[in-house]
Amino acid sequence: QVQLVESGGGLVQPGGSLRLSCAASGLTFDYYRIGWFRQAPGKEREGISCITTGGTRTYYADSVKGRFTISRDNAKNTAYLQMNSLKPEDTAVYYCAATRDYYCSDRGLPDYGMKFWGKGTLVTVSS
Repeated sequence: QVQLVESGGGLVQPGGSLRLSCAASGLTFDYYRIGWFRQAPGKEREGISCITTGGTRTYYADSVKGRFTISRDNAKNTAYLQMNSLKPEDTAVYYCAATRDYYCSDRGLPDYGMKFWGKGTLVTVSS
């Protein structure tokens, strides 16, 4: 049974940092591209970052570019999202997802192409 489990969310003040983790089990992790998505209240889900299987190529949406960093440790079957300079508009539920069928391109990963999803972790940015 494949599982993706996000952790690291919470309440943080504007300008603060959080690191999200996505721990995978039940799949050959280094075969899969990993994407991070988020959904804010009342808004559509947004793909914000992705990483290739070997971690050599990444993508960032304009909304997070320069503030967020995606990485992965294939030996630990875990992907990460380092989030710095957080803003109130970053408040959302953050999801990681995995796919073998789509590439992490300069347009990111399509959410319809993701095969496995985590249940999400809530990030709240507020003073």
